[in-house]
Amino acid sequence: MKYEIASIEIEEIENYLSYIRPEEEMRSQIDIGYRIEKQSVFIFEIRPDWMDPKEKVENDIAKATYVQKDDQWKVFWQKSDLKWHAYKPQPTVKNLLDFIRLIEKDDYSCFWG
Repeated sequence: MKYEIASIEIEEIENYLSYIRPEEEMRSQIDIGYRIEKQSVFIFEIRPDWMDPKEKVENDIAKATYVQKDDQWKVFWQKSDLKWHAYKPQPTVKNLLDFIRLIEKDDYSCFWG
């Protein structure tokens, strides 16, 4: 059975991102976005490509993947090796609001540096 992210959870993500996004005049240089792929939510930053500033690149910051059998979200961060690693201080959360709170707090500077 396929899991669908509830509209209230999407709204929570969008509210958080609207809160942390840079001012409008800065968004051509850096911005924050999200995408949903299957049962995963990705938070990423958007910047001009350093080799071709006309092109935009997305750099992933955090990922949460829903595990239906456990009814929880696994939390990941992307290290410099560009691979996803479990966020060991708290590898799972019960919902996307907890995921947002976790990456906002970022006690170990894994998500925002």
